[in-house]
Amino acid sequence: MAAVAAQPELALDPRLEPVLRDAMAALGRARAGAGAEAGLAAALGAVRAALAAAGGPAALGERERALFGAFLRSLARAPGAARPEDVWQRCFLEGPPGLVLCVLLETLGSAGAGLDLREVVGVLELFLQEGRVSALLWEVCQQQARPGCPELQDVLINKIVCLPEHVSNKLQGKNPPVFFPQNYFPLLGDAVLQVLEKISDSLRGGLDCSISFVSHVLGKVCIHGRQKEILGVLVPRLTDLTKSDCIWQRICWRLVECVPDRWMEAVVLGFVQRAPGADVLSRLLGNLVVKNKKAQFVVTQKMLLLQYGHTTEVLQNLLGYLSLDGLRRTLLLRVLQELLETWSSSSAVKHSPAEQQLYISKAILICLSHLKEPEIETHRQELLTSMMEGVKCRLDSSLPQQRRLGMVVAESISLKINTEGPVLKFEYEEDDETRELKSLLVQTPSFCNVPSLPDDDRSEKAGSALPLVPESNEKSHTAAPVMPNEESDTEFDSDDDLIPYDMCEDKELKIKAPVYIRDCIEVLTGSRTEDVDKWEATVKALESLVRKNPAATREVSVELAKILLHLEEKTCIEGFVELRQRSQVAVLTTDPIPVAKYLTSQFYSLNYSLRQRMDILDVLVLAAQELSCPKFRGKTKHSGAQKPCIQLLQGSDSSKGWRRVVDERIKNKTRRLDKGQCHVELASRPNEFNSVAGYFFFPLIQHFDRPLTTFDLLGEDHLVLGRLAHTLAILMYLAVNTVAVTAMGKALLEFVWALRFHTDSYVRQGLLSCISSLLLSVPTERILADMTEELLETQSWLGDVMEKDPDGDCRRLALQNLLLMENLKKKLEVVPS
Repeated sequence: MAAVAAQPELALDPRLEPVLRDAMAALGRARAGAGAEAGLAAALGAVRAALAAAGGPAALGERERALFGAFLRSLARAPGAARPEDVWQRCFLEGPPGLVLCVLLETLGSAGAGLDLREVVGVLELFLQEGRVSALLWEVCQQQARPGCPELQDVLINKIVCLPEHVSNKLQGKNPPVFFPQNYFPLLGDAVLQVLEKISDSLRGGLDCSISFVSHVLGKVCIHGRQKEILGVLVPRLTDLTKSDCIWQRICWRLVECVPDRWMEAVVLGFVQRAPGADVLSRLLGNLVVKNKKAQFVVTQKMLLLQYGHTTEVLQNLLGYLSLDGLRRTLLLRVLQELLETWSSSSAVKHSPAEQQLYISKAILICLSHLKEPEIETHRQELLTSMMEGVKCRLDSSLPQQRRLGMVVAESISLKINTEGPVLKFEYEEDDETRELKSLLVQTPSFCNVPSLPDDDRSEKAGSALPLVPESNEKSHTAAPVMPNEESDTEFDSDDDLIPYDMCEDKELKIKAPVYIRDCIEVLTGSRTEDVDKWEATVKALESLVRKNPAATREVSVELAKILLHLEEKTCIEGFVELRQRSQVAVLTTDPIPVAKYLTSQFYSLNYSLRQRMDILDVLVLAAQELSCPKFRGKTKHSGAQKPCIQLLQGSDSSKGWRRVVDERIKNKTRRLDKGQCHVELASRPNEFNSVAGYFFFPLIQHFDRPLTTFDLLGEDHLVLGRLAHTLAILMYLAVNTVAVTAMGKALLEFVWALRFHTDSYVRQGLLSCISSLLLSVPTERILADMTEELLETQSWLGDVMEKDPDGDCRRLALQNLLLMENLKKKLEVVPS
């Protein structure tokens, strides 16, 4: 099928050459105005008759084709009045299709004397509608085994594929509908199908045939980005034809194998996206990835490791295709190994966007769903090693999505490789993403039809088909069987000596909470375990007690802050963490300076857990927010007279629309001399954060680059560094209109500049938030006077982040900062010098 058998050169029909020459002479006289229009119709009719008698366009040799081409060009240059209507169009439509298309496009490009644009486009439209494109493709397929010029075939391919562009360029977009790409390329797909059917008939008749020209046309169309249009026609039809016909399968395989390497990626991608399932893709492509290195690279490397925009269905098609043949399964195992290497790489976790990591995780789970037991046994140790390394990398990440992704994939790998032993189990909140990931581990091929089950067997089969349930859950369900009422009554009657007391009227004893701050300190620091109830009452009442007694709180504020920072939960109190945090905030807002000094000093001290350090940051932020926000106190007053109070009597059930009637009467009979407006008198109050902002901010930013034995912000504790950056950004934003805001802005800009190339995306997001807070808080004139050079460098860095950062949130924040800078420039331009 790769090439057509050579055919003997056909001799020129002695009747065709003189007829063509007579017709060309008549056309020449018509162009010269010699008045030969009457005989031109007869000459053209003679050409058509001679061509039919010679056996049609396929019977023409090279010499005859050259002579016929000269005749068509002469016909195109003839004046419109000299060309008989309908006859000259048939000369184009009945001639050799490849030659006709070239002449028409030449005429379209140099339209002037002779045919005008509308006439050329009209003939081209008829050329498409009468199926001459299919004849052109079939003509070239028959001629490909003969010695010919490859450049001529390339010219034909370009003209076929780019025909809509040629027409649109000349008509300036005013194309007939048939030349719209969404209409033209499906028509071209139908033409390709017609040629493939002729090739199939030739093979069944024992004749060899070539398909490479059709493959070249398909590849050129796909590389032009029109896979959807042409494969939308080809794939459904080829799917039906290849179900049970081995010849059609062979045709499809050769159709794709003969595509040149430079166009192979577009064709393979189109088939993978349009195929309705992995089994269909296997019938259409065969072992293409084994035979063609370019296709193998696209399928096993580019679509899985270098791209991540494909849908889950495309991934299932692709990996399912690799699993359906023994030769291709070796590629599936190799792909799984490379995916696991990428998934377990700490560098990839840090520098790859979250979308790509999710994409790779989906591919891993789909690969696992196709593995067989012997393959799992062979590669069990590799899977286990990659799983442990990948989980460690992701659990160290500061992004919750990455940590949850590592947990889900690790659970799935563990479930697949440990079918009998214990499996990993993490605690996380399930969402649509995690449910989709878990569903990928269960292979549900589209070509497997599940037969209907008898009624008697449905419950048993349904029970076996349920998802895996932990053993503990099964025991919990079966451990409490439903007892009949009579049996339970009998059991109760047999235990006469153990009749329970009636406690329905018992009342819970309430423990009185302490009323002094020092009593609270004594309870919280006490070691007696019998005062648990009193301890709980103290924790719950501490916040309100601190706010009601500010003077007493200031006497022991630092001691109380220390106790709360180290306070651990002795009993199970609902909302303990929130109660403790609110008490800490109350102490800090009551006595800000000494408590802020203590907390900021403890943030960089030894022997604190990461949780305690982040608690300190949270308390500082909440207290700063409370100090910076004004408290609205006042009464609602109304100007004008008090409105009369109208009391409506309750109407009977039979009254209809009483409220509307009463409202209408009030509106008609009420005279309003003055309508008072409601307003709230606000108690003016200074910003309490103004005088203490420096105590919150500067101690936090001083020692971030000094590692401790158990705490290294620039090392592995990057989660806390990210929280610190976000905390500084919030403190900067809350310090607007304060005295220290300019100094804070300078220090914050130095902090950002030192860490701007940090590898963790959460830290970079915090740094970009710092820039936003600085631009919003520092006065414009101070930015212009003190930070102009630094902000210009920062602007250049923000441009690089917006273009190159792998994290989408970082790119968004960088764009937001650039817009803030543009607004700042506009404000400076508006202010008069």
